[in-house]
Amino acid sequence: MAAESPVPVAPVPPPAPPGDPKADRDLLDGPQSRVRELQILWRAARDFVRGFRVLHFVGPCVTIFGSARFGEANPYYPIAREMGRRVSQLGFTVMTGGGPGLMEAANRGARDAGGRSVGCNIDLPMEQDPNRYLDTVVNCHYFFVRKVLLFKYSYAFVALPGGLGTLDELCEALTLIQTGKIQNFPVVLIGTGYWSPFIALLREMVDQGAVAPSDLDLLKVTDDIDEAVAHIESNTVGSFGLRRIKQHPRWWLGET
Repeated sequence: MAAESPVPVAPVPPPAPPGDPKADRDLLDGPQSRVRELQILWRAARDFVRGFRVLHFVGPCVTIFGSARFGEANPYYPIAREMGRRVSQLGFTVMTGGGPGLMEAANRGARDAGGRSVGCNIDLPMEQDPNRYLDTVVNCHYFFVRKVLLFKYSYAFVALPGGLGTLDELCEALTLIQTGKIQNFPVVLIGTGYWSPFIALLREMVDQGAVAPSDLDLLKVTDDIDEAVAHIESNTVGSFGLRRIKQHPRWWLGET
């Protein structure tokens, strides 16, 4: 009888100390000890519970994505600020990733209009401290928790120019809508010049048969804020039967 070949097993590294950036990689770093796996599950569950409790009463949201690296000198900053203001005037809560740059601008616009401004922030070593225009903020340890919260409470999505994080969130929204995991919520891209390579790629996917032509109907690409706001209003308030109601917090759950 032939001898069995040994099965290669990767060594299990010790858990990173709290606050160490290497702790973020433990989730995707292969099998861990059972204790460490339980710690990861507990941390994710804790973030979900905290997020659900904090965001339960914020009302219907419109999530605005955009670069954390574009400051006030960037031409898209005042556009993001105006977009946040106009969305707030529709009666929606403005939700962002809670960081600086265009996220800050959108939250700032909501503050300008006296509306609600919330953020789902991610713990990162740099460029992701919560901005000062947030009424409510949830800090998440894992990206997947943060994305669930951004999509769970939103009825429309606006993508301003951004980097890989913005592109990731935009594609996640389109995938969820395309596959029917969430309803056919409007998605608006602000910046026709910036997003033109992305739209060209989508059209190439249609030509190759990887994407259905109807999937492009999910997108509204424009530089006109009036057009963007009108698209959001016509595809949310009436489509989903939104109306203003008074929510009643339950004191016995610690809600205020």
